[in-house]
Amino acid sequence: MMTATDQDFRDEFKPIHIPTSYHPSDTQENKIIYALAQLGDATADDVVSKLEEIEPGVKDEQLKAITCKVLDTLYEKGLLKGTDQGGIMHYNLSKITHANDGAVDPDLLAPGLD
Repeated sequence: MMTATDQDFRDEFKPIHIPTSYHPSDTQENKIIYALAQLGDATADDVVSKLEEIEPGVKDEQLKAITCKVLDTLYEKGLLKGTDQGGIMHYNLSKITHANDGAVDPDLLAPGLD
């Protein structure tokens, strides 16, 4: 059994970067994340349809399989939220849409967290 280093773990489970725009030359994962972000809450089929809408002609026989694999992998890592609705997974990014209006009192932080 191989032990992962801290850096390997950080690389594997880093937070999702949501692209600000769609680029045809981007990675499949980034395209899928961008489409999911545009939809908010979606199935793999919804994401494939959105990708086709954004880039007509992009759909091929492998796109759905790739989309399912990427979404499942990100979900399994805990980087995406998902709910099973009638046997179909619905994914979302759980984006924060409202700024935190609370305040932090630095004197109450545990030592080393400031």
